[in-house]
Amino acid sequence: MDASVMVGRGTGGAAIFILIVFVLLGARSSRAQKGDGCGHTVLGVGSGSLASLGYPLSYPSHSVCEWEISVTAGLTILVRIADLDIDTNNCQVSYLRLYNGIGPGRTEIVKFCGGREWRDTVIKSEGHQVTVQFMSGPNNNGRGLFLSYTNSQHTDLITCLEKGEHFSEAEFSKFCPAGCLTDFGEVSGTIPHGYKDSSPLCLAGIHAGVVSNTLGGQISVVSSKGIPHYESSLANNVTSVPGNLSPSLFTFKTSGCYGTLGLESGVVSDSQITASSVWEWGGHGKEPTVWAPTGARLKTPGRPWAAANSDTKEWIQVDLKKEKKITGIMTTGSTLPEYQFYISSYEVLYSHNGQQWKPYQEVESDKNKIFQGNTNYFQEVRNNFIPPIEARFIRICPFQWHQRIALKMELLGCQPHAARPRIFHPDPPPTRKKSTVPPLQERTTHTPNIRNTTMPPHSHDEVALVAVLVPVLVLVLTTPVLVMVCSWLWKTRKSPEVTYELPHWERTEWWKSMKQLLPSKLDGDDCVRYSSTARVDHQRPRVEPAEYAQPLVTGTMASLGQRSTFKPEECDAPEYDAPIPPEHYHAYAEPLPASGTEYATPIMIDRASHLSGGTLPFRGRGLVARTDSSQSASSAYDTPKSTPDQATPTEGQLYQVPQNTHNAPCQKID
Repeated sequence: MDASVMVGRGTGGAAIFILIVFVLLGARSSRAQKGDGCGHTVLGVGSGSLASLGYPLSYPSHSVCEWEISVTAGLTILVRIADLDIDTNNCQVSYLRLYNGIGPGRTEIVKFCGGREWRDTVIKSEGHQVTVQFMSGPNNNGRGLFLSYTNSQHTDLITCLEKGEHFSEAEFSKFCPAGCLTDFGEVSGTIPHGYKDSSPLCLAGIHAGVVSNTLGGQISVVSSKGIPHYESSLANNVTSVPGNLSPSLFTFKTSGCYGTLGLESGVVSDSQITASSVWEWGGHGKEPTVWAPTGARLKTPGRPWAAANSDTKEWIQVDLKKEKKITGIMTTGSTLPEYQFYISSYEVLYSHNGQQWKPYQEVESDKNKIFQGNTNYFQEVRNNFIPPIEARFIRICPFQWHQRIALKMELLGCQPHAARPRIFHPDPPPTRKKSTVPPLQERTTHTPNIRNTTMPPHSHDEVALVAVLVPVLVLVLTTPVLVMVCSWLWKTRKSPEVTYELPHWERTEWWKSMKQLLPSKLDGDDCVRYSSTARVDHQRPRVEPAEYAQPLVTGTMASLGQRSTFKPEECDAPEYDAPIPPEHYHAYAEPLPASGTEYATPIMIDRASHLSGGTLPFRGRGLVARTDSSQSASSAYDTPKSTPDQATPTEGQLYQVPQNTHNAPCQKID
């Protein structure tokens, strides 16, 4: 009996345990979803999205789905319906109903039976829990239900279906819920060129890496003029498609930290890139080619890194020498048409010391994140880390591959804002042929969520502002200079005295020799000072000129013939400032006496040493002149008219240059 009792008790205890587990599992499932009409569902920590089965094609007939949503206690829930297309003929069997709370004590908030009353409506709960119930009767080819929710901290919530063309603002900020990575969304464009305005905002944000599919997040959007063509790319599990011209496009503002960390540029040295093994291959007796880890630099020509073995024990890692904030990674395959190798999925591990490694996991998840890799050997694929990784070492562990493990990559990130002090151990051992890393366990293939950053294009308003400010700035800077120059010119014009010096040709040797043949020369220094304030009517005292005979030499000496000297013509020409000094021997005759003859006494020429065709010397006081005349010394000159008291000149009589009474210095002429 005791035994039976014991057995009975044991059996009853097992039954009770099983019942408790069933209740707990049922309660746990009730907090997520239940029913046969549930479609796309992501219930995040603070936000999420859900849809009926088959959306947006057609929901099944006579089905039901119930979602139970909870957020942090103390907050309320905001719900926005993106689309509701159901049969409106029978509201008893086809409807959408929302309740405050979960379980039997819940109370109804609102009920929709199709129609349009749900549009642009934000439904608010009274507490931190809500139940969403969708019922369908006979299907009439309706699309079904799609809605999004968040907590009361994000009042600017939008749904996953809202597109860039739905907003007219040039810049705006909205909150994207979790779960916007759907099978039916289509994005056109990429960063940094922007996305076509017909693309869903939140799905484009996931592709750009500014929000996470499992967390959602805030986006800052900038709209601008469209471009003729939008490129295709794969990023964060979202494939954008090519697109044609659109009226406008949008891109995202970010806080930065998206620069490359040095693999492509060479900042990271070859010794900082190591791998578990290296493939060496040589065909038909040729020297083996080495596919070393140094070839794993993105956009670098040549062979990539390739592993010796094709298993999940292989890895490649980068030592950044110090901790960095790592926000993403870009990868390609071999990029060689003859070797179409690539990695289709991989895991990421990180370490602070190179010895202890941690796998990258989703937020609020205990499973390692599997990143989608390349789909061909040449196209670049970007994955972002949300939240970012702060570490010194990054290791890539291939999970799936095509033909052979091969990779080129680049890390994205920046310096951390406040790096924690850490003790770094020695670097890991160099590349070895076989890995000692244990196999990774519990691998999953759930959809990864990534983050990336993008640079918004320059606004046209900024360009116009620069075009206006630059000329104004130039004008402001040049105006004081012009004022100073004008002021200096004005002061110079008003100067009381200006000094005029002799021109350059006046100081040359040939001019000094020519001046000896001129009839006059200023004595003293080679300068004359004029006063800018002298009166025009000021006249220097006039002195009666001495009566000089006509100069013998006035031109080229070789052309002189028989000449007489005559008294200078009297005219109103201005006098010289100073008499001709005695050292300048111009051939002037003696001054005529007041009662003298009409003509001066002829100059006697010595032809004794003159040769035919040569020049003849004059004999004078310190002066030798020459003439081409072929006449002898006794040639007939005009005989001067004599007076009784005047003696007849003798042969060889010399005429002297008139003497000056004094030497005049360089005078200031007023």
